[in-house]
Amino acid sequence: MEELTLDAKVEHLDQVLALVDGLLEKRDCPMKTQMQIDVAVEELFVNIANYAYTPQTGQATVRARLLDEPSAIEVTLIDSGMPYNPLAKEDPDITLPVEERPIGGLGIYMVKKSMDKVHYEHKDGQNVLTFLKCL
Repeated sequence: MEELTLDAKVEHLDQVLALVDGLLEKRDCPMKTQMQIDVAVEELFVNIANYAYTPQTGQATVRARLLDEPSAIEVTLIDSGMPYNPLAKEDPDITLPVEERPIGGLGIYMVKKSMDKVHYEHKDGQNVLTFLKCL
């Protein structure tokens, strides 16, 4: 398992993606799958950076590990910000024209639809969001 704890700031996103992509390269992950995983990581990390500790800044921990059966990557993002389960948010109505849709929620919707498993729990004062994507 690879782990990285850093200030939850958008400018640290490259470090988080480098950790995840380094593991994906070990499995010769298809580019389409890697892009889906990167979008999920970006969406979740940026949400932590922008909202978890507002107006302060706190830390985020990213854990990533490769699984063998099935061949997959599991990524967990942990923060100690205000409790928030993004999976409980109602999915946006994507049948509405773009100009009629309320702002927000599309990123989490994309994560839920593109990953094979997504799980949230609030444990020991921390938000813990884990997703799994088969490779």
